[in-house]
Amino acid sequence: MLDLIKHFFIALKQVFTGSRNYYIWIAFLGFWILLGLGTYMIQLKEGLIVTAMRDQVSWGFYLSNFTFLVGVAAAGVLLVIPAYIYNFKPIKEIVLFGEMLAITAISMCIMFIMADIGRPDRVWHLIPFIGTMNFPASLLAWDVLVLNGYLFLNLAVVLYVLYRIAHNKDYSMAVVRPLVIMSIPWAISIHTVTAFLYNGLPARPFWNASILAPRFLASAFAAGPAIMILLFQIIRKISPLEIDNKAINKIAELIAYALGFNLFLFGAEMFKEFYSGTVHMAPLQYMYFGLHGHNRLVPWMWMAFIFNLIAFALFLSTRARENPVTLNLACSLVIVGVYVEKGMGLVIPGFIPGALGEIYEYSPTNHELLIAIGIWALGALLYTLMLKFVIPVYTGELRFSDGMRVSAKVVSGQEEPALPEQGAGGMVPDQGS
Repeated sequence: MLDLIKHFFIALKQVFTGSRNYYIWIAFLGFWILLGLGTYMIQLKEGLIVTAMRDQVSWGFYLSNFTFLVGVAAAGVLLVIPAYIYNFKPIKEIVLFGEMLAITAISMCIMFIMADIGRPDRVWHLIPFIGTMNFPASLLAWDVLVLNGYLFLNLAVVLYVLYRIAHNKDYSMAVVRPLVIMSIPWAISIHTVTAFLYNGLPARPFWNASILAPRFLASAFAAGPAIMILLFQIIRKISPLEIDNKAINKIAELIAYALGFNLFLFGAEMFKEFYSGTVHMAPLQYMYFGLHGHNRLVPWMWMAFIFNLIAFALFLSTRARENPVTLNLACSLVIVGVYVEKGMGLVIPGFIPGALGEIYEYSPTNHELLIAIGIWALGALLYTLMLKFVIPVYTGELRFSDGMRVSAKVVSGQEEPALPEQGAGGMVPDQGS
């Protein structure tokens, strides 16, 4: 145990060393984190009145970001399945970084929930065995359990595999496989339960549709992997880590399927509402055409729709997927498109018009924007620090053996003996039971 603690702090030193650009990036994130924290202190003192949320629209920008990020976390399963179940080596080499993104996204989800709670001192009621969760009747209690369970599963896999790699040992699939098998339905459940939080409100017809959960998953499996593709290219550029283009191309192909299905479900929803012509089409009408002179969301929703269509066309083309410029353009478009559609485009229209026919056009205040930017910056910082901690171990620059540190570059200047043929994380998984 003492050796393990020593090894941890040796690896942790990597976080505090870096290039000039690394320190500038950390300082940039730190500025926005401090600004967001200071703004949150004002909100904590003054209350949610500093936000634009009111009785008419009681969910806003915080829950919009939360809903999007739950999808980013769930999308990690698109790497887990080909890596661990089908043993697709190019993705198996990078699956750990996808799981780290899931950890980051869930952490940010929890932060956005905390920002949205008017009385965060009462959050202890949601802690299992301590508070009164009203389980299993409360969907919020289910959401707490699935989010924290998925966080634990990803942490367990990442820490176990990383520990074995750091000590030049093969990781056992007998340990990893049960965790991975559990994480697949769990990833689907975190976004399904989130959809049910909206779906289970019969007084909100815009959300009260059985198509909502499948749309959540389809959009998640489009935007989440798109973020991963951009991150993998950045990681490949700033570190010695090698990422095969086959992995990126395969992920892009999976995005094409998910985005196509998402657009199909969107078309089915539009047909149902506008063809039937009932009063329940009012939220969609407000989103895309305006309602009684109120049209604040209209340009944003059409922009999101056009972005998703262009991205889908690019992802369908093999040539576009293999071209870095068009691939990155498609990824950026689908991220923005889904963020708008699944964020403000999902939350706000559910309240418009209100139960009394009132239209309150919500727009986030500067307080909400600064707190949200601070949380995104904190998430970026968390992922950056995890990369600084993991990459030296993952690439073989930092190894531990028999209680001693073993570096890839020894004092004599000679390289370490060649490692076995690489599996995930540079090691060959032990296939034993």
